[in-house]
Amino acid sequence: MTLKVCKKEEKMDRGFQKKFKFEGSINVLTQMMVDPAATEKRGGAKNLPLRPGEILDVIQFTNQEQILCRNSQRRYGYVPRAVMLPL
Repeated sequence: MTLKVCKKEEKMDRGFQKKFKFEGSINVLTQMMVDPAATEKRGGAKNLPLRPGEILDVIQFTNQEQILCRNSQRRYGYVPRAVMLPL
């Protein structure tokens, strides 16, 4: 990675921690896939936009309905558990 890319990722991670009030280091717990049969969903204020078949990094299992995830573009947000499948 170049220095410019590394600094950009650090800035995005700090923004995530501030927006979601996340403390500590960002660790990927596991990876999960968005159900291929699910419809494409637009993101919201804190929701991650979803594409069917997309692989997401799970950052935190927040509650029974949602998971905090990161996509391949390093965007963070909540994803409904109902559309997630284990790899």
